[in-house]
Amino acid sequence: MTMALEIFRAMADATRLRILALLRRMELSVGELAQVLGQSQPRVSRHVKILCDAGLAERRKEGSWVFVGVGRSDVVDPVAAALDSWAKAEPDHWAVADAARLAAVRADRAASAAAWFEGHADEWDAIRSLHVAESEVEAAMAAMLGDARVGTLIDIGTGTGRMLELFGGHARLALGIDRSSEMLRLARAKLHDMAHAELRQADLYALPLDDGAADVAILHHVLHFAQQPGAAVREAARVLAPGGRLLIADFASHDREELRLSDAHTRLGFADDQMTAWFDAAGLQTVRVETLEGGELTVKLWLGRRIGLSLREVKAA
Repeated sequence: MTMALEIFRAMADATRLRILALLRRMELSVGELAQVLGQSQPRVSRHVKILCDAGLAERRKEGSWVFVGVGRSDVVDPVAAALDSWAKAEPDHWAVADAARLAAVRADRAASAAAWFEGHADEWDAIRSLHVAESEVEAAMAAMLGDARVGTLIDIGTGTGRMLELFGGHARLALGIDRSSEMLRLARAKLHDMAHAELRQADLYALPLDDGAADVAILHHVLHFAQQPGAAVREAARVLAPGGRLLIADFASHDREELRLSDAHTRLGFADDQMTAWFDAAGLQTVRVETLEGGELTVKLWLGRRIGLSLREVKAA
């Protein structure tokens, strides 16, 4: 009864209902919520606190930013179902306006990241090497993936195509995905001798593959640029066949706030429990986690396997 009272109290405000609707679309910083709602950050912060106290939202401090996302599914799902049902009977004009402003926030984020990528395309490999020894990361990734042949390998956020260059030889089809046309131009120059490699311009949240089409997916130093890392993991898991593997190489949690400006990092690394939760939500079993010390930042490797039997395992059973 106490939980129900807290939830209904939290919902008894139009602004908080708007915030919950926005968070169901994507995780946002308090500043971005204020931008969409047209309200001051202190006022938005007070509303967020009430939602968090009721379990409808969760805050996560990352450097000087505070990100807000939806709360536990057992609390949020029944509320969301009720709100969706009522919305069918009475359209909400605020929802339409907020969706338009949210699109502007998405566009601002995307433009900022895209401008940086375009401006640093030629330096991208060199910038990566400044953070941590790439040779060590690549060797650890190779050990995790092994040298067995696979059908389709997809490198999400392929950049200059380094991962395809390293691991594409073990695949029948090596597919590189990137949103930046400049990056793809550089990758094409690097991979011109790899006949079975394909490069496509697409977004990591909308991969141009059918469900279960890939055997191995790689996210190499990509996730810390993602606006919605959990959604990126889910999309990568979607294209994996049962038994397929997702390998993520990225930074451990850190407090190098300046990387937001100097290198356009959206996220300051990731914790193991955070990554495991995203894997679980995406239907991936965490198979192995490795920590690579050295360099200015610590690199982590997370390997997940799509739950379910592969076609080969079904035939053998």
